[in-house]
This record gives sequence, structure tokens and C-alpha cells, in this order.
Amino acid sequence: MADEKEKKVKKKSDTPEETKGKKSAKKPKEAEVIVEEKVPVRLFDFYKNDVIPSLSKQFAYKNPFQVPKLEKISINVGIGAATQDPKMVDIIVKELENIAGQKPVVTLAKKSVSNFKLREKMKIGCKVTLRKAKMYEFLDRLINVAIPRIRDFRGVPDKAFDGNGNYTLGVKEHVIFPEVNVDSVQKHFGMDITFVTTAGSDDEARELLRAFGMPFVKREASVN
Repeated sequence: MADEKEKKVKKKSDTPEETKGKKSAKKPKEAEVIVEEKVPVRLFDFYKNDVIPSLSKQFAYKNPFQVPKLEKISINVGIGAATQDPKMVDIIVKELENIAGQKPVVTLAKKSVSNFKLREKMKIGCKVTLRKAKMYEFLDRLINVAIPRIRDFRGVPDKAFDGNGNYTLGVKEHVIFPEVNVDSVQKHFGMDITFVTTAGSDDEARELLRAFGMPFVKREASVN
């Protein structure tokens, strides 16, 4: 009888150790939390700290909210070769997505034109609209990296305004952007880049883009 009691006591003493081991095994490991730090947009900080005071002084704005600003940048690509090769649209859409950092929207034909072998709702181009941080990042790359790579560059035209403070810039070759791998390019294409601003006149919009560093063509003063 004494031996049986000793066995029972041993069994009771063993069970807590076993349960402790089981509980410790079931404890989940703490997951590592990775916190990504947001990188400040350089041109947006430049606009707040430098552009607003400069334009306020130049145009005598009484309120900083009167200073014109960029609302959006629209990039439009027309693909005339799509009537002959529909696969060309997918190739250009991927290239434009790499350049803009945002997936473009494919544009369709509104009417059928037999002379151009164009049918209604045929894919003939693509476009993308950038706002906020992506807009300023694209503008930074365009002004400081892409435009200086244009051959025989002498400045962008300063008369391509629409009268409402919006400016459109035509680019002939997309390979000026650093995101494009020149060795893998299958089709060279151009694009129209439209800068939509809140400026009330073309002069204000011109000075806004010039403050960002847009290299407008320098015109020599005529001497009579």
C-alpha cells in the first residue's frame, strides 16, 4: 500500500511539469513589426518654404491661399500604330506605368473612321493623372533628370498656355526618363504632359512653374 501511494505522488508531481512544458510550447512568438518611414516629398516642402513667399512678394498676395498651386499632372499618349498592331497598346501601357508610377487608363476611339482603319471603341491610346505626392515626385524627375537628357535642348516653350493657367508640354521620346531601359525598348513614342494649376492667369502659372525650376526658353530682348 505504501508503494502505491508513492507511485501516485510521483504521478501528481510529474503532471505539472508536463503541463508547464506544453504551455510554454504553445506560446506564440512575437511578430516583428516593421514601421516604414515616410520620405518627405522634396518639391512639396520647397513649395511651402520657398515658392509661396516668393510668389506672394512678386504678385503682392495678401493671403498665402491666393498663391497658385499645382492641382494635377495629366500624361496622354496617342498610339496610332494600334490600328495595325493591337499588342502595341499593352507594351506602351507598361512603359508609361514605369514612368508615372501609376497604372494608366486605356482610351478608346469614339467614332469609326474608314480612311484610318479605325473602328469605334478600338484602343488608340492611354492616359494617367497624377496628384499629391506622386505628382510632385514626377515633376521633380521631369525637371531635374528627364529634360536635361533631351538632345540639343534649348529650353521648353513658354507660350503653350491655354489662357486659364494650364500648361502643356510635348515630349517626343519617352526614353529620356531614367525608368526606361533603352535596351529593351520595342517602340519609341511621345507624350503630352499637362500641368493643371489654380492660377488665374498664364503669367502666374508661368512664374509658378519657373519657381519649381521649369527651364523655359530664354528670349533675348530686341534692340531697336
